[in-house]
Amino acid sequence: MNISNMIYQFKITLLDISPPIWRIIQVPSKYNFWDLHIAIQDSMGWLDYHLHVFRFQSPHKMEGIEIGIPDEEMIEDIEDGAFLPGWDIKICDYFTKPGNKTLYEYDFGDCWEHELILENILPKEIKTKYPRCIAGERACPPEDCGSVPGYYRLLEILKNTKHKEYTETINWLKGHAKNYYPYHSDEFDPNKVHFDNPNIRFRRAFQCK
Repeated sequence: MNISNMIYQFKITLLDISPPIWRIIQVPSKYNFWDLHIAIQDSMGWLDYHLHVFRFQSPHKMEGIEIGIPDEEMIEDIEDGAFLPGWDIKICDYFTKPGNKTLYEYDFGDCWEHELILENILPKEIKTKYPRCIAGERACPPEDCGSVPGYYRLLEILKNTKHKEYTETINWLKGHAKNYYPYHSDEFDPNKVHFDNPNIRFRRAFQCK
């Protein structure tokens, strides 16, 4: 099958959260892992404030392979081929058939882990713009809320207008990012997802001209 003009459909599920927070997105098969990272961020509702990594188990290496943004501390891993820059690696090199999956971690402080599964490889639909989000449930946790325990605590505070931290929390949500005010944890509309151009985001992130 020639995948050069195909579409990859992924399901993204944020781990350790119940009820689950998930998305189904469709992206071009020509995407690299930086492009996929941007699509995940935009569909989930993250703001791309922190580092990320895709983790794959390797049949030939005990430590597996990581794909993301390398830094100076990763020089040995890069030379060993254990860490790869996302913009250099095509997703079709690692997602070869439906059922392939990886772990996507965002924000190494809060450690938000997502399971990413390739659900299908499909032909492009005429007059359809990609990437696109076709389904999902529940809003993404706010950035820097303190991982899973902090997220659950936030929800408890928001349920009780008389909680001593309610006003402070509302103000934090309002000032933290416009996406989070008003914050309704059970609401998500795939039709409202806006996908940024990954090339523009790359230039902005690395201050390229």
